[in-house]
Amino acid sequence: MIRRIKKIFKVIIIAIISFIAIILVAHFIGRIINNRTPEGGINESMYVDINGTKQWINIYGQDKDNPVLLYLHGGPGSSTSIFDYVFTRKWSDVYTVVTWDQRGCGKSYNTSKTETITADILMQDGKEITEFLLDYMGKDKITLLGHSWGSLYGANLALEYPEYYEAFIGTGQFIDPKENEQRLYDAAQEWSEGDEEGKAILAKWSPDKEDSLEALQARNATLERYGYGMMKDGSDYNLYTTVIFNPNYSIKDYVRYLTNGSKEFEPYLAFWANDEMSKLSLLRKYEYKVAYYNINGDMDYQTNYQLACEYFDNVNAPYKEMFVMKNATHGLLESRSEEFSEIVHTIAAEQKDE
Repeated sequence: MIRRIKKIFKVIIIAIISFIAIILVAHFIGRIINNRTPEGGINESMYVDINGTKQWINIYGQDKDNPVLLYLHGGPGSSTSIFDYVFTRKWSDVYTVVTWDQRGCGKSYNTSKTETITADILMQDGKEITEFLLDYMGKDKITLLGHSWGSLYGANLALEYPEYYEAFIGTGQFIDPKENEQRLYDAAQEWSEGDEEGKAILAKWSPDKEDSLEALQARNATLERYGYGMMKDGSDYNLYTTVIFNPNYSIKDYVRYLTNGSKEFEPYLAFWANDEMSKLSLLRKYEYKVAYYNINGDMDYQTNYQLACEYFDNVNAPYKEMFVMKNATHGLLESRSEEFSEIVHTIAAEQKDE
């Protein structure tokens, strides 16, 4: 009996080791393939000294003469660098795309020691990363594309430093933290009518109680429960193979990503809870000196679609345009990446004709 158990245990160990070996080989091969530099293009990863910390960026494009686009991930505190190359590269024929792990996020986590996040610190970060890119890429201006929190961040940068930017593109446009959460909560109360389990989840959070990971998880569970989660119909690419074949992540990066857990998110929870984020509210900030674009899903309650529409109607800009994806929620980049890419190409063509 003992011999049989040992034999089974040995088989299990061999199977686990074999599985890990296959994953490592797949990662190695995939990384080599995906890390190729396009002929006449650029593919560079580096840490940049930004506002007292080292922050990670990747620059990828098929033609170095193309305009530069800085992609601002959401959250706040939610880097997407572990998988975002799969959709940002779909724009790389018309833009040189820069992906940036913001302060304390993703590959910038271990090198960014600041525990207190403020609106002023983040605005300075955005200014300095922009100035670096203008100098490094030899450009007079760049384009901003921000998703969710990144759209609130990017809009503020475009408002504050219009001389640096050709256009602002916001997707899952975030307007005001407090108004956004109140509208979500009001809608959730209607959704949960007659649903006791849904009401129990709703009781764990409210617009003025989102200062913990548990409350945030309950908030997101509410959205998922009623069909308004990040990706209504799932991702349109395989997330697992995308992560394994990531050209920018080493085994050390994966280990760090798994061990960090929610730690990189904690300073941003405080940033949200202590009203620092509210300092960046876009309410009553309507005067843009750059082109203003939105790409929004008409079922987005994560960042309220109706609020984004109301704001858009009040925006004064040299040019403004809103693209609406029907039956889409918040995660447009992941769930509708081809349609999203077509819109980005349309915007690039419009800007080229300016």
